Amino acid sequence: MINPVTELRDFLQASLLTPVERDHWESDARFQRRRVVAVVTLVLGAVVLATALRIEPGDPRFYWATLALAGIWAIGALGSGKLWLGRGHTRTGELARPIVQSLSLGVLLLALFLAGAFVVAGIPFLAEPVQNLLDHARVGSLPLVAAITAVNGIAEELYFRGALYSAVGQKHAVAITTAVYTAVTAAGGIALLVLAGLAVGLITGLQRRVTGGVLGPIITHLTWSLGMLFLLPTTLDLASSVWGG
Repeated sequence: MINPVTELRDFLQASLLTPVERDHWESDARFQRRRVVAVVTLVLGAVVLATALRIEPGDPRFYWATLALAGIWAIGALGSGKLWLGRGHTRTGELARPIVQSLSLGVLLLALFLAGAFVVAGIPFLAEPVQNLLDHARVGSLPLVAAITAVNGIAEELYFRGALYSAVGQKHAVAITTAVYTAVTAAGGIALLVLAGLAVGLITGLQRRVTGGVLGPIITHLTWSLGMLFLLPTTLDLASSVWGG
């Protein structure tokens, strides 16, 4: 008989805690270059992100700003040096691309946030900023917003769990990249986005440490972000009817 607690423990152990062996050594010169590119990219990206999140819903400048942001993250990441896809542990003990594993993590993270959103909907000062952010999808083109969300998710992971993670070195890389990612997210001035940045940054940072690459973090990020885009409005509307909002 399958024990769900044991299954969940083994899954989390393999996906977030037990690193895969790899050799990603690079010269001191390349490492220093990676650091310079990472810092410049971070400053530019933080400024553009703060600007984009303050654009009124329905304003076409939002699309251009978010695409520009994706371009900054991606160009900075690819320009910093070599990136790796990474491999994860399978149930049989072999190594493979962490696809199903990352999809599962993304779904778990999505379920946790939707449950939290249901509760938050009853707290107006927390719910209102989230509703304002979702107005970009309601007022504008949902397919376009979804495409931009996907592009930005990929670009963020290429930079934060790719370039930046490699630039800070092995020691405390998860903690440092999570803190930086959370701080950049805080530039938007939305409290719940800061919490999202902390959770997503930590989970994808642990994935990066375990797999040694960006594929797992990208899949988890996209599963979470696109799921939130399509399911969060319905969750908030249902919660509002329950809470009498």
